[in-house]
Amino acid sequence: MKFLNVLCVLALALCFMVSGAYAETQSVKVSGDLAIRGFYRDSYDYVSKPAEDVAAGLGTRTGIQQSNQDWIMSTAEVQVEADLTDNVQTVIRLANQRDWNVKAKNIQSDTTLAPNGLGGYTDNPDEFDVELELAYVTLKDFIYSPLTVTIGRQNLWFGKGFIVGSNLNNTDPTGAIQAQEYSVMTAFDAVKAVLDFDPWTITGVYSKIAENAVQASDDVDLWGANVGYKFDSYKAEAEGYWFWKRDRSIEDWVGSKARNEVHTFGLRGSVDPIEAFTVAAEGAYQCGEYLGSRLQINDRSRSAWALDISGECRYFTEKFAWKPKIGAEWVYYSGNKAEESPAGAGGTFKGWDPMYRGKFDSAIREFVGKFYTTNQYPTRSGQLQSSADASFTNQHQVIFVGSLQPVDSLTLKANYNLFWNAKQYIYNDSDSDGYVGSEIDLQANWDYTEDVSFGILAGWFFPGEVYGGGNDEVASDVVGTVKVSF
Repeated sequence: MKFLNVLCVLALALCFMVSGAYAETQSVKVSGDLAIRGFYRDSYDYVSKPAEDVAAGLGTRTGIQQSNQDWIMSTAEVQVEADLTDNVQTVIRLANQRDWNVKAKNIQSDTTLAPNGLGGYTDNPDEFDVELELAYVTLKDFIYSPLTVTIGRQNLWFGKGFIVGSNLNNTDPTGAIQAQEYSVMTAFDAVKAVLDFDPWTITGVYSKIAENAVQASDDVDLWGANVGYKFDSYKAEAEGYWFWKRDRSIEDWVGSKARNEVHTFGLRGSVDPIEAFTVAAEGAYQCGEYLGSRLQINDRSRSAWALDISGECRYFTEKFAWKPKIGAEWVYYSGNKAEESPAGAGGTFKGWDPMYRGKFDSAIREFVGKFYTTNQYPTRSGQLQSSADASFTNQHQVIFVGSLQPVDSLTLKANYNLFWNAKQYIYNDSDSDGYVGSEIDLQANWDYTEDVSFGILAGWFFPGEVYGGGNDEVASDVVGTVKVSF
């Protein structure tokens, strides 16, 4: 009886606490979305299935590795926003992302096969886990009027996302998806402060990227400052920034004093010199220290460059019913010659560090070296850059884009990407500084209603002269999407 009385008192106290909390809430908004994607991919490592295997009938037995894959992925998100008193807002967003019913196969000669055909398979116990995607509080007019502070797990995006836009370090925490470039888990655990002195905006940010044991000094941290200005004419804007990635995660086994530190300084601006035409440019320089492998012997300083120059023409958009738009862009990342052997290398490292880039213009090539590797240039163990053939460094990229709207609810897009290596990146291999290849991406998006949309993407990457020996098959990617937002 005493125990029951205690429970009643606790329940009553909780009711008073909750009612008081609700009394302080101005409004609560619930939103979310559901996205279901079907994938078909072929020759992502630029190698097709050997013809002799097909002739031998090996393709008829399940479990054989094929050059093509097809599967379905879904992402479900629910967000709760609460506006509290005194300019306080909180946001919590939960998500589940998974490939449909992917199971690990472990069939031995004596495995008992169940009638449904799933004997010898093991479920992924984390497939239906719900992850914390966003969780932050925003304090407006904090201390004094122009200051807004945001604390917690939040999205960070500066400019066009060329330097900071997506945190791609933990996109698949449950190991439940294959196409990690479609992950929703790209937020940062950060503190952001914004001073709004219109037309000036000053932003400071700190983010904890990776933490081992609290007492260990092997963290990855991001610090940054961004100053932006919006002009009164020509829709012009400009910003300057500094971001510092302090990386202590690489173990030093040979006594090198180097640390992996990246200071990125940059300028970005855009302007409409004439109506319906936009020109944009961004340039950034990196310095600091480079530690690319736990076996690196020599200390190495950094000196790297990146450029992004683009133009968009909307002159015909208002003149034709289909609202055509066209544009072009050039992206450059400096490279380091023969970077495949950093253990014995010395001197200045000139390869570009991608930082936390969020802007991507192709469906296939730009994720090579991050989420995918090719057969000719596989993963390199013990090195910071996972593949010699990486799309985020040592590269020129030219992009041509266009779009049409045959009807208001249907948008057709296309882009054509060309890639070249800036420098030879494989020692004693002159072919590694040539033409990487081209990619064509076609997209169609149909807004069925205000809440439901359908989309399809088809992409093909055509390997260039840097690939050979049977490692030059065309890679293809087809993605169909159904998305519901509420």
